[in-house]
Amino acid sequence: MIIKQLSIFLENKSGRLGEVTVSLAKNNIDIRALSIADTSDYGILRLIVDDPDKAETALKTEGLTVTLTEVIAIAVPPQPGGLSVAVKVLSDADIDIEYMYAFVNTQGDAAFVIMRVEDNAKAVKVLTENGVKMMGNQLAVDN
Repeated sequence: MIIKQLSIFLENKSGRLGEVTVSLAKNNIDIRALSIADTSDYGILRLIVDDPDKAETALKTEGLTVTLTEVIAIAVPPQPGGLSVAVKVLSDADIDIEYMYAFVNTQGDAAFVIMRVEDNAKAVKVLTENGVKMMGNQLAVDN
């Protein structure tokens, strides 16, 4: 499924991540998944939250640079090779993965993987046609 991801540009200095988490908590927004990529000067915080539009507004109000990006979310079975199936399907369809990150499902029946690809609609189509389960906005497995 295609879902919205927040990307937040943060200066690499003490307290910046805290500002984001406090703002989200203050606005009753739940973080479902996150990834941080950094350099010595700045970082990009990527978040999946329960209300991305509300989060974008709240964080922009705090003066943060925020963008919403569409990504795909899949459920990967908890077994060796589970992720390789999805990656091979995309590779066979000539769909490049720009980045991805994963997190654990509390029920333990799948790991969830967020992927940024060059063509979301095509990726969702080929993945579902090949039996890869999609993850919904509420982090429930679709299909």
